[in-house]
Amino acid sequence: MQTAEKLIHAAAASGADCTKFQVVFADEIIHPLTGSVPLPGGDTPLYEVFRKLEQDLPFYRKLKGMTEAAGLTFLASPFGLKSASILNDIGSEIFKIASPELNHYPLLNEVSSYGKKIILSTGVSTLGDIEEALNITGTANTSILHCITAYPAPPEQYNLSLIPLFRQLFAVETGISDHSTDPVLVPVISTALGASIIEKHFTLSNDTDGLDDPIALNPENFKLMVERVRSAENSKPEKVLNQLKTEYSPKLIEKIIGSGEKKMAVAEKENYERTNRSLHALVELKEGTILTEQNCALLRTEKILRPGISPRFYEDVLGKKIKQKIPDGEGIRWRDLI
Repeated sequence: MQTAEKLIHAAAASGADCTKFQVVFADEIIHPLTGSVPLPGGDTPLYEVFRKLEQDLPFYRKLKGMTEAAGLTFLASPFGLKSASILNDIGSEIFKIASPELNHYPLLNEVSSYGKKIILSTGVSTLGDIEEALNITGTANTSILHCITAYPAPPEQYNLSLIPLFRQLFAVETGISDHSTDPVLVPVISTALGASIIEKHFTLSNDTDGLDDPIALNPENFKLMVERVRSAENSKPEKVLNQLKTEYSPKLIEKIIGSGEKKMAVAEKENYERTNRSLHALVELKEGTILTEQNCALLRTEKILRPGISPRFYEDVLGKKIKQKIPDGEGIRWRDLI
């Protein structure tokens, strides 16, 4: 809580409008046998780290009060039904769905039932994945953020022309969830292209041991980003882009703007079906076992386990019988079912 308080006040002083947290319960996200996951700070035993980050409802209620007392909007990402319920119970008015949960359809259905605003990140996703999520959440209260699920994300792969494309295709507010390290390039170009939400990792210091601290913006750089974004908001897009071309390579600016064709960036392709959700065994499943909510779950696969059946078929496979043994943690495939 002391760290949170420091982060909130530093974010406010740096010009943020909103602070976004994560409501983490390890069992809602990954399997205990997930192993180490490469993150900006190095290979990380993610399940064990997530367990240490778990907090209860009173913690988040206090966090929300502290955020609002600092004049900021409180926002948090749930990763399952338990964390979503906590946020609803403390009165959250906005729910942020992280890119790996874009296909967590039970979570999307739960959050949609609250009737609150929803922000969807769209990293490591196809156009069809985005459409399927919006079919659940609707477009009336939903915003979407273009994103590349890589840490750090290469600016030249961002293809920021997708921001106006998404706005035209889906008639929703659009923005950027930026995992690149430059405080100016992606945020300012996104603003010139019509982004109205910018999410950026934030840290008190790039030398501390937070999971993403090496790629996050410290208060000084966050303040620089805010100043440049506010200036871009009040300028014509052509003027903003021409100014950037005097500060950076014009070819780099054009690469970052991109073609506007929705396809996964090279930096995130290998994460598809691994950082997002699929059906996994929660225990060793013997031949003849019936699938239930107690022995299987929709989890992130990550690097060493195999992916399973898409979450779109979760309700269909519950009650089905296993025809061959499935090791604890592994993805449940169609070939495993009778």
